[in-house]
Amino acid sequence: MASQEIEALANALARLPGLGPRSARRAVLWLIKRRETAFAGLVDALASVREHLEECPLCGNVDTTNPCAICADPRRDGRALCVVEDVADLWALDRARLFTGRYHVLGGRLSALEGVRPEDLNIASLLDRVAAGGIDEVVLAMNATLEGQTTAHYLAERLEAYPVRLTQLAHGLPVGGELDYLDEGTLAQALRARRPVG
Repeated sequence: MASQEIEALANALARLPGLGPRSARRAVLWLIKRRETAFAGLVDALASVREHLEECPLCGNVDTTNPCAICADPRRDGRALCVVEDVADLWALDRARLFTGRYHVLGGRLSALEGVRPEDLNIASLLDRVAAGGIDEVVLAMNATLEGQTTAHYLAERLEAYPVRLTQLAHGLPVGGELDYLDEGTLAQALRARRPVG
């Protein structure tokens, strides 16, 4: 049996996404074995992020600088704006390094079941950014869920009044995906988005 403090640390780690109780205990044991070097670095990093973390007032990203590093980067193409549901989506897209424009984080997606309405999301600030001009293309990078597509449709209706080109991420078969392992929604989208060969 571990002490109360060690159990509290394991329980705190177990609440993190992707870590269950067993993985958390393994992480705690790893930290204990390397307590002279690992603990101090981890505690310092957590304290620093906690102290400096801010939400970017321009795009909604979280960073330790204001504005965030993406909005402050002069190499970014300010004419292209990619709209995402949350910060995790922004980080995933930016990690791929395929989009060189700027981002806008909605802070969620429309959902009647969860009571999320347009006024609960960062839609007004998105419309303000587009209305200010200088944006040629808005990429709607919503998840391929019913709520994500509902959100994309709502945004497309709101943005059609502005002189911007609206695009949406393609959905369908993943590279390396086998048909018998895919769900019906993915297969249906792939069939609807089929294109000529050659």
